[in-house]
Amino acid sequence: MGEKIDVNDIKKEIIFRQIGAKIAYYRTLRRLHQDQLAELAHISTSVLSRIERGKYNGHISVAMILDIAEGLRVDPTVFLSFNDDEKNMWWEDLSFMECQQKDEEAMPLNESEQEQKDEE
Repeated sequence: MGEKIDVNDIKKEIIFRQIGAKIAYYRTLRRLHQDQLAELAHISTSVLSRIERGKYNGHISVAMILDIAEGLRVDPTVFLSFNDDEKNMWWEDLSFMECQQKDEEAMPLNESEQEQKDEE
């Protein structure tokens, strides 16, 4: 069986994906390639790529957000403010994940999983 889903971790992951999507959006509006923005923000292209995909080690520093915003010539708050539709996405994703977890918990164990549970 899978690990118990931590709602806070899932919410953070969703928010990081939304921040990354906003960065990619503004970068595209400015007609910049990732390597160009990375240079302006004093970070590597691979770091920017992971940030834009929401896969940057579960955290982004405020300094990094400020440097990216400066490189894009936008107010840094655009990355950290969310409208109602964006917030609703958090709850939809969380509800989906919780349903998946309940389905996994309700599934019968296969033989090796049952043996492992019996040993505990």
